[in-house]
Amino acid sequence: MTALDVRDDLINEIRSINRAASCDFLRAFNYEALVEYLQHLRLTQEPRLRSPGWVRKFNQPAVSTRVPPAY
Repeated sequence: MTALDVRDDLINEIRSINRAASCDFLRAFNYEALVEYLQHLRLTQEPRLRSPGWVRKFNQPAVSTRVPPAY
């Protein structure tokens, strides 16, 4: 299994939870960001009382944007 296969598996699993996220959009993110987002999505599917919740990393802003590359 190649690194691309692993990323595609992550993207497919993310899209099984969040169908609004397009493959093209998700491919813009690196492996670590995809793993973190998938973990966040999995936590949102659990009852609130059983999950300790998702905690934003200390070095991440509360709101972020992505600027697409210039063509």
